Amino acid sequence: MPRVLSVFSPPRPERRFQRGVYLLPGMLTVGNMFCGWACIVYAMRGDYATAAPFVAFAMILDTLDGRVARMTGATSEFGVEFDSLADVISFGVAPAVLVFTWGLDSLGRLGWAVGFLFVTAAAMRLARFNIQGKGGDRRYFIGMPSPAAASVLAATVFAYPGGLEGIREAVIALPVVLVPAALMVSRIRYRSFNALTPGRRHSYLTLLVMAGIIAAIAIHPQIVLLVMAYTYLVSGLIGVVISRARVRAPGGETEAIPLPSVQDRSAS
Repeated sequence: MPRVLSVFSPPRPERRFQRGVYLLPGMLTVGNMFCGWACIVYAMRGDYATAAPFVAFAMILDTLDGRVARMTGATSEFGVEFDSLADVISFGVAPAVLVFTWGLDSLGRLGWAVGFLFVTAAAMRLARFNIQGKGGDRRYFIGMPSPAAASVLAATVFAYPGGLEGIREAVIALPVVLVPAALMVSRIRYRSFNALTPGRRHSYLTLLVMAGIIAAIAIHPQIVLLVMAYTYLVSGLIGVVISRARVRAPGGETEAIPLPSVQDRSAS
């Protein structure tokens, strides 16, 4: 006799598992947004050594939510938009508030105006990222990704958590905010994070490199994270110089290089 399921019978474990899998990317995005909020709260309290690492935690969660969504087949338009809104908080508002309270407050209106420029640049970068096509060379991003730009600000504050006092020091810190903001809305190509890691054939090399990076961060996190953030920032500028040198014709004219687009939620 076939088994009849009652309408009051509990859902099957398989259905619960499927629901959990579909909710997992959204939960990671909420965690990303929470890290941005925590960064703002601790920055307003003046605890910069605690606030800055939350940007790094947000970057990790931002990378995971996109990959988990693709692996589980849980990608959706809602997830893409929700992820972008969370990124505006974690990689736009949070680092701007962090740097403003850390050292730009002494500049008055100029300080908060510069912070607002960074927020605007991050929002524009994310908006442009959402409307880019899926074609093109996936090894590159157009413009500096907003998580990488936010990491420059956070790594700088984390390396000097004591804060800046006086207008002279604050003026020196202005390029720390303005340069990443300009690079986010630029047309400069930046290497995708996936393209920087070896392929499956070199999986052991990947593990060794990751182990070395983790060990270096554990030994001296302030210096290592600062070097990593600024190295990636400079890499795009170095790429422009190398590209122009390669395509320069004998007559002195330079050929135009089409800039590819990338569609990857893990680094917007």
